[in-house]
Amino acid sequence: MAPWMNHLLALLALPEYGLSTLFLVCFLSATLLPLGSEPALFGLIKLNPDLLLPAILVATVGNTLGGAVTWAMGYGSHQVVDRYSHSSTHLRALNWLERIGPKACLLSWLPIVGDPLCAVAGWLKFPFWRCTLYMATGKFLRYVVMTASLLWFFPGSA
Repeated sequence: MAPWMNHLLALLALPEYGLSTLFLVCFLSATLLPLGSEPALFGLIKLNPDLLLPAILVATVGNTLGGAVTWAMGYGSHQVVDRYSHSSTHLRALNWLERIGPKACLLSWLPIVGDPLCAVAGWLKFPFWRCTLYMATGKFLRYVVMTASLLWFFPGSA
């Protein structure tokens, strides 16, 4: 195996470089890729309980940046989506989002609809920084609640 590949695998290996791996998994899972970041976060915390707060913060930053990339993809695809016909369901969803505005990005943590919601927020040209702030808030709260719940259900060391 090439030396650079060994170095990359060592860099991404848990638990020695767990925070960088966690960041990458959380970043990618906030895009439209079908990944879940919660198992990586929980696994890292179970292996390294002293990394509880740093892991939650790294997961939040990675997931928020991934959401911001998804927002940018939505923003850039505005013209493409305009070419499609608008169904009544599509129009109702757009009206709801336009009424709520960037606060809808608080729901970016939801499975299935959260990531596309970030893309639609970009497509609707909602303010980037306000959307990012709401994304970060929702994602941080999700990680705190999820981690606390899992640690309560699965106490003890790994």
